Amino acid sequence: MSPSPDAVEAVSQRLNNFLSAQRAATADLGPEAGLLVEAGATALDGGKRLRGRFCIAGWRAVEGAGRVPSAPPAEVIAAAASLEIFHAAALVHDDLIDNSDTRRGRPSAHRALAAAHRSHRWAGNPAAFGRSGAILLGDLLVAWSDDLLEEGLAAASGVRAAAARAEYATMRREVTIGQFLDVAEESAYVSEPDHRHAERALRVASLKSARYSIQQPLAVGAALAGADHAQLAALAAFGHPVGMAFQLRDDVLGVFGDEAATGKPSGDDLREGKRTVLIAYARERLSVPARRIVDELVGDPGLDAAQIASLQQTILDTGALERVEQLIAEYSREAERALSGARLGNAAVGELRELARAATVRTT
Repeated sequence: MSPSPDAVEAVSQRLNNFLSAQRAATADLGPEAGLLVEAGATALDGGKRLRGRFCIAGWRAVEGAGRVPSAPPAEVIAAAASLEIFHAAALVHDDLIDNSDTRRGRPSAHRALAAAHRSHRWAGNPAAFGRSGAILLGDLLVAWSDDLLEEGLAAASGVRAAAARAEYATMRREVTIGQFLDVAEESAYVSEPDHRHAERALRVASLKSARYSIQQPLAVGAALAGADHAQLAALAAFGHPVGMAFQLRDDVLGVFGDEAATGKPSGDDLREGKRTVLIAYARERLSVPARRIVDELVGDPGLDAAQIASLQQTILDTGALERVEQLIAEYSREAERALSGARLGNAAVGELRELARAATVRTT
């Protein structure tokens, strides 16, 4: 069973309504304010709506335990939409940190704002303007996510609203810490023993992606359905391994993905210097001289196509890609076991399985 198209469309429609309200609220603040608001709208355009879908699935899993759930109420749709806004904020800041040029086949936010600076022939440095604007855009999107969440929770019962708010707050704290650990990883990498690199990369994946992308959205939706401790535990036991597999698949696509499908150049993670499990596994199988060469190349923004191809071949030759694929399969099996015997709605369990497959077996 796939997620209801009506529910996913409801999330998109809720985002559109929210953006219309923001445009109206800032209409008197001048064209510069309009530029920032429209940059926010662009950041929200596109994507798989994965976090919103898992939020709705979490609600259905609890609401449908023992009965057929009705359509998600307004507070669930608002929470799902607010998760998508927060995700857009995280991507804006992530692209800035990684100095990425593109996102979803378009210029990243800081590049687009720099281009706007040039087109208006404003004074000063366009790149600096773009970076400053992207920081503030991410902050605005975080504020928007809070606004929409609170607006939606006003329709929920006090106990359920408080539980959902707590899960949402946990998500925000953990992903921020995970992002910092990701940044710190690049600085601390060479000083850490080689055998710890994969362990550290998996810790970053857990905080920055697994809990944030899958586990906590499920928990927010479940909380709005009045989940008990056993149901929350079952969803966490399912969501975390799915999230880990999701991030590992993302790591593979960041090195081997097709630009036409991912919207980012092939091998972009190599240019950005992302120290993923894939890189850690490859380094473990290399001689010290070969390892030094990889360390010199990974993180060089000027890598050409031949150098990218050479690194890709090294990853294949060391068996690192095969090991990561095996790890993805192990996480997927762990998630499947977590659903066996869980006191969740039968229809929702089928939906969770399908969502898990969509998150881990993908090309974008």
